[in-house]
Amino acid sequence: MKRHINKVAVIGSGIMGSGIACHFANIGVEVLLLDIVPRELNDKEKAQGLTLEDKAVRNRLVNDSLTTALKSKPSPIYHQKFADRITTGNMEDDISKVADVDWIIEVVVERLDIKKQVFEKLDKHRTPGTLITSNTSGIPIKFMSEGRSDDFQKHFCGTHFFNPARYLKLFEIIPGPKTSSDVLEFLNGYGEQFLGKTSVVAKDTPAFIGNRIGIFSIQSLFHAVKDLGMTVEEVDKLTGPVIGRPKSATFRTVDVVGLDTLVHVANGISENCKDDERHELFQLPDFIQTMMDNKWLGSKSGQGFYKKVKGDDGKSEILTLDLDSMDYRSKKSAKFATLELTKTIDKVIDRFPVLVGGKDKAGEFYRKSFGALFAYVTHRIPEITDELYKIDDAMKAGFGWEHGPFQIWDAIGLDKGLEFIKAEGLEAASWVSEMKEAGIDSFYTVKEGNTYFYDIPKKAMEKVPGQDAFIILDNIRKTKEVFKNSGVVIEDLGDGILNCEFQSKMNTIGGDVLAGLNKAVDLAEKDFAGLVIGNQAANFSVGANIGMIFMMAVEQEYDELNMAIKMFQDTMMRMRYSSIPTVAAPHGMALGGGCELSLHADKVVAAAETYIGLVEFGVGVIPGGGGSKEMALRASDTFRKNDVELNVLQEYFLTIGMAKVSTSAYEAFDLGILQKGKDVVVVNKDRQIATAKAYAKLMADAGYTKPVKRKDVKVLGKQALGMFLVGTDSMEAGHYISEHDKKIADKLAYVMAGGDLSEATMVTEQYLLDLEREAFLSLCTERKTLERIQHMLKTGKPLRN
Repeated sequence: MKRHINKVAVIGSGIMGSGIACHFANIGVEVLLLDIVPRELNDKEKAQGLTLEDKAVRNRLVNDSLTTALKSKPSPIYHQKFADRITTGNMEDDISKVADVDWIIEVVVERLDIKKQVFEKLDKHRTPGTLITSNTSGIPIKFMSEGRSDDFQKHFCGTHFFNPARYLKLFEIIPGPKTSSDVLEFLNGYGEQFLGKTSVVAKDTPAFIGNRIGIFSIQSLFHAVKDLGMTVEEVDKLTGPVIGRPKSATFRTVDVVGLDTLVHVANGISENCKDDERHELFQLPDFIQTMMDNKWLGSKSGQGFYKKVKGDDGKSEILTLDLDSMDYRSKKSAKFATLELTKTIDKVIDRFPVLVGGKDKAGEFYRKSFGALFAYVTHRIPEITDELYKIDDAMKAGFGWEHGPFQIWDAIGLDKGLEFIKAEGLEAASWVSEMKEAGIDSFYTVKEGNTYFYDIPKKAMEKVPGQDAFIILDNIRKTKEVFKNSGVVIEDLGDGILNCEFQSKMNTIGGDVLAGLNKAVDLAEKDFAGLVIGNQAANFSVGANIGMIFMMAVEQEYDELNMAIKMFQDTMMRMRYSSIPTVAAPHGMALGGGCELSLHADKVVAAAETYIGLVEFGVGVIPGGGGSKEMALRASDTFRKNDVELNVLQEYFLTIGMAKVSTSAYEAFDLGILQKGKDVVVVNKDRQIATAKAYAKLMADAGYTKPVKRKDVKVLGKQALGMFLVGTDSMEAGHYISEHDKKIADKLAYVMAGGDLSEATMVTEQYLLDLEREAFLSLCTERKTLERIQHMLKTGKPLRN
């Protein structure tokens, strides 16, 4: 039977339940969100004369929870209007409505007795065949379905979303004793394809996969920090972005999640995993127990490992907990010679051999922590999973690690990792030595663009399943490379489609990237059918190389700067007017030039988590790579007889002038950056390149024809320019913007109005590009602009004058 999910019921509207409800709404599913009925009135309800029988009171808990979730930042929902897909209710009046849903997800408090009571009620109303799952983080699945109907048990399992549900990709599926294999197969595929998750089928063991390994890793650090005489700052420095982990690293992450949450899971493992060979590590160190006793739980209690205070001067300061004295003190800088050696190594995976070879305290820390981690994960197979790649998948998707334990071990080397394990007085599981004796010295290998892993029962390398829907650029780059320079790699994706992958720092767009883009179009027009511009780095592109612009402007090399900007513009136009379809695949940050590139592609296949916008105002200029022109063009295309054209143009002007950035790809449609009916959004970023390739091929197969250059862009001239100038005068007079802000806005106004033409006129794109380039260059002569660019280069943040 083919199963469709059109409507889900989420039982429990706390942070997790509301987050799950929002994410289903994100993907277009109708949601019924239910919670309990309040047992007493609050003061506001008493003042209004309400009773416990009023609907507003009976649905108060669920409505308040959802409202709080929708106001939270980062938002759990792609677009606020998607919240209309969620209907709220309560477990007494509305429980019968679960008969109409395709999937019921329980997200109530982590108590087995309460969960079983909820399931008993749901079993009376659910339609046979309906999926029913529990979002538990550790309660054994086998206990939950006891006493339920056979149909219930067949369609029941655990589905563990990680919080926040929108952003963390791990989706653990935990079968119960009688769960149908068809149900597991469906959920595995649905999680990946529709929810955009990394689906991992786990065994029904305490904390499952992600939390079992993740909590071990944190607890291991808790116990090691004092042995090594390390500070909170030092540990967070060593366990953050330098090794491909989130900026919050270890202690800041615990503060955000809540120390009590971590302790709850750790205690659960300690109580239920008596045979774990590292059982002692799940006991709480003294300083953690002290923090729990003091209720220093992190952000929720106002202090944890870090504490924000205000000084006498009114300025805020972040204090750090001293783990010896248990007093808060000013933050200390953390510097290590070993980290300095990795500054020129862009790829995280290439840093590990250098880090573990360090001669200082950092090197010792990495050898000890990796030795303990490597040993631990080997002993978790087959306890928590039979396949080692699932452990790596879980840590990457659930904890934001760029590389999983076995991938890191491969980077360091099998023998070196075994040395670290031995130095800690530990042993790896016997299957590792068996693997080595069989002549296999790595846990993964790549063949013909596919990743293979060491299958322990088969004692052989097996293909990681589920790769057919993905294109992994790391796997094909070496064998499918068509062209390479310092800025890009061009790969053959197959079926006549090329991919142009940026390789510059933060994927900034400079001369080599532009040359590479032109080369990609040339190659595609000569021997291929289409071109994708995409990569699988953290961000698509943070924009143009402003360091290059700054140097040219400081040296007053305006002819060279003019040529550089013209090359950018010409490259964008080359993409638009090539004889092959071009498809941009933005994700993460797609700012400034990265946005302009997307604006000029024939089609955009955006990841849902795309933060895209024209942000040039922040560095004192206007978009100079065709972005200003393009917004004027799109405004022109939006003009209708019944529309007030000035209002339409103003909206596009404000998108640039306010440096608006979408908080998801769906918001980019509102900004006019993505276009309805043309551009598409994919929820699973892993599928993005493959989807972009499919669209490029579809366009080519349909008979793509080179577009005719536009000569019909309607500009409004003095009528629009006058309106904009009056507006900027008023903003400056009201002290809402600075004199320099007004100068930038006036330059943009001149471009988008088409200059000071006496009446509305049809112009060419090139006409607007010339105005744009002239305005950009004139702003580069301004001292204030150079100050802003210099500030951005130093701090990574825009400066407001």
